[in-house]
Amino acid sequence: MKSQENFILAIESSCDDTSAAVLCNDTVLSNVVATQHIHEQYGGVVPELASRAHQQNIVPVVHQALAKANIAKKQLSAIAFTRGPGLMGSLLVGTSFAKSMALGLGIPLIEVNHMQAHIMAHFIKGNEQQPPSFPFLAMTISGGHTQIILVKDHFDMEVLGETLDDAVGEAFDKSAKLLGLPYPGGPLIDEYAKKGNPKAFVFPKPKVEGLNFSFSGLKTSILYFIQKQQKANPDFVKENLHDICASIQFTILEILMDKLKLAVKTTKIKQIAIGGGVAANSGIRSRLKAAETDLGWTTYIPKFEYCTDNAAMIGIVGYYKYLQQDFASQNIAAKARYIL
Repeated sequence: MKSQENFILAIESSCDDTSAAVLCNDTVLSNVVATQHIHEQYGGVVPELASRAHQQNIVPVVHQALAKANIAKKQLSAIAFTRGPGLMGSLLVGTSFAKSMALGLGIPLIEVNHMQAHIMAHFIKGNEQQPPSFPFLAMTISGGHTQIILVKDHFDMEVLGETLDDAVGEAFDKSAKLLGLPYPGGPLIDEYAKKGNPKAFVFPKPKVEGLNFSFSGLKTSILYFIQKQQKANPDFVKENLHDICASIQFTILEILMDKLKLAVKTTKIKQIAIGGGVAANSGIRSRLKAAETDLGWTTYIPKFEYCTDNAAMIGIVGYYKYLQQDFASQNIAAKARYIL
């Protein structure tokens, strides 16, 4: 089966991006993403608006993905879709569409765990690096998740640690909101941090046992810090924006790196792969690259387009499941909470 061309249509609709991709085996032929800008005025994703936008976007996005790949529907081998985790209304749109299209074409349906897909993005052909060999450690960092995972095989993964409250991406975005930056603010903190002094202000790092994370206390400390400084100087944020962003980013990255170092010490595994939207952050990328020299790690960072939510990563899981004939039934339902 490996030698022949298997065309997988993949659909991703877990949050506020509608995406469709076509893969020929492990090679991406198209990867179309429709971003919903309506949430910017609300400072965060509004679930009901997200599901409505998915309904409007999914047909044109799938059509565009097939057209860009120059693949006709009748050539498709299977349809892969995000079953969860994510926003239930958003997931229902992608799940229903995938089920209907697979039924209409008479081809297999493949369900995919969104978090597994972030890890499997490293196995897409065309990444700048060869995929990591097993076993390796993966850190998934996004707006909804922060996890350290022991990856023993494509489909054998064990969560070693995860956030007890907020995800790292949420910590970035909420901190940005406190600074008056527009949503999504995480990329703006990253951009402004490049011009600031990371040691200008000191924020406390939460004391959490083992490999678990916590970011709610950090957000609270940033809030109190800003309120206190603005009482003395109403223009404090404006005058110190770059240094504040650099200090926030430095603290968050220290938390992530401390846990990764502990995971390496515990497992004796020095292969580290990252995934998720925050994997696009320039700070974590440079810290990981530095760890190769300083700590003897081998680090794996996917292309930018495979970090944020996209259907190509759903498609690569779909391809490996297709090879195993691991298909879903038409009775399958979306799962907002879907444990890895």
